[in-house]
Amino acid sequence: MPFDRVRFVLVQPTLAANIGAAARAIKTMGFGRLVVVDPRDSGYRTDADAVALATGAADVLAASRSVPDLASGLDGVALAIAMTGYDREFGPPLRDLRSVAAQAAQHLAALDEGDIAFVFGTERSGLANADVLRCQLCCAIPANPQFASLNLAQSVQVTAYECQLALRGTTTIQPGQLRFGPDDAPAGVEALEKLYQHFEEAATAVGFHDPAEPKTLMVRVRRLFNRARPTQTEVDLLRGVLAAVIEARADRAGRKQRG
Repeated sequence: MPFDRVRFVLVQPTLAANIGAAARAIKTMGFGRLVVVDPRDSGYRTDADAVALATGAADVLAASRSVPDLASGLDGVALAIAMTGYDREFGPPLRDLRSVAAQAAQHLAALDEGDIAFVFGTERSGLANADVLRCQLCCAIPANPQFASLNLAQSVQVTAYECQLALRGTTTIQPGQLRFGPDDAPAGVEALEKLYQHFEEAATAVGFHDPAEPKTLMVRVRRLFNRARPTQTEVDLLRGVLAAVIEARADRAGRKQRG
C-alpha cells in the first residue's frame, strides 16, 4: 500500500505536545508512520500533553520511531522532501507542496521499493541547512509571505492532506465519512407539472397571481425549481403546504366528511 511507504520525520521537536498533534494529523489522513529525530523529551510517547493531543491516534504516537539523527530517520528512504518556508542558497530549488505531493505519488507508483519522507524541522528555527541538503526536494506550503510561519503540527496536517489527495487521485469525500444515504432521485416531469399547477392555484387563491394576466410568475417558478431539482419527497412536502394555502385542512376534512 502506498500509504504505508510514506513517513513523516520530525527533527528535534521541542514540545511533546506537537508530536502528539502530528500523530493525530497523519492518522486522520490515512498515514501511520511517524519518525522523531533527537526529541528534547525522550519520553514523549507517554507525555500527558502528547497523549491528550493525539486524541485517537495514541497508537501512532506509541508506534513512532525515535532515532538519534536524521541519517537514521531516512534509512530506507528513496525520496526525502525537506519542508521549509523559504529557499536555501545551496539547497534544492523550492517547490510548492501540491506539485511535490503529485511527484511523490508518481514515485511510489513507479517504484516498488523505497519510502518517501516529509522532513520537518524544529519549531523555533525549522530545518538546519545540513538537514535540507540530505533531501532531494525542498518544499513549501504556499502561505502569506508576510507571515508564513505555521505550527509544526499544522504543517504536518496540511502536508498529509495534500499527500493523501495525490495518492487517492481524487478530492471526493471518503465513503466511510458518509453517515446517511443519498437523497431521493429528482422528481420527474409529471410530478413537477403537478407542483406548478398547485403553485399557480395557491398563488391565485391568495391574490398574488392573476391567470388573466400571468406575466412571468410561472416562468420564474419553473426556472427556480428546474435549478433546484427537488426530489419527490420535497415535491410532496411543497404540495402539502400549497394545499393548505388553497384550503385550510379543517375545511378539507369537513368537506370530505360531508361528501
